[in-house]
Amino acid sequence: MTAIEAVIFDIGNVLVAWQPERFFDSQIGADRRKRLFSEVDLHGMNLAVDRGAPFAESVRDLAAQHPDWAEEIMLWHSGWSQMFAPVIAENVALLHGLRAQGIPVFALSNFGRETFDIACDKHAFLRDFDQSFISGHLGVLKPEAEIYAIVERESGIAPKRLFFIDDRPENISAATARGWAGHVYQSPDALVTDLDQRGIRPRLP
Repeated sequence: MTAIEAVIFDIGNVLVAWQPERFFDSQIGADRRKRLFSEVDLHGMNLAVDRGAPFAESVRDLAAQHPDWAEEIMLWHSGWSQMFAPVIAENVALLHGLRAQGIPVFALSNFGRETFDIACDKHAFLRDFDQSFISGHLGVLKPEAEIYAIVERESGIAPKRLFFIDDRPENISAATARGWAGHVYQSPDALVTDLDQRGIRPRLP
């Protein structure tokens, strides 16, 4: 098995939970949330933000397009930090354990420019990566090939020596097609087991 030189983390649902539907259920109830998400393309708006569109302006523009849902749509902005929670503590400990052993740790995440700043202000560990590849800054999203090419180019590490953790199978498939090692994240225990089988045994608290 090829030795791994760097471990790459997705952020949402790997290091911190990202569950907008759960937040909206708590704010407006499950039935209204289902109607809202069926009538308004909130996730499409968020993808545009992840590609680099301005956060607050994008939410306001969508609210203006759907005046009957304007108040609810604006919760995407005012409640963003509550949607991005809680921290997945076991994986943050893993991140720090890898770095303590001198293994480079990168972030590769679909994230808006402003929302990533908000996230880093709330969770200081998001500034602990050796390199961060954030879609809003790069103008390209996973699973598009270019974002993986940027990681390879900027890190200088051969694809077969990169180990990528992401909760979305399509993002892992795009990486493994390039020769990366990949792990579709489901649980902390399964992730640690996979790393162990690859000879990576970070010291954990």
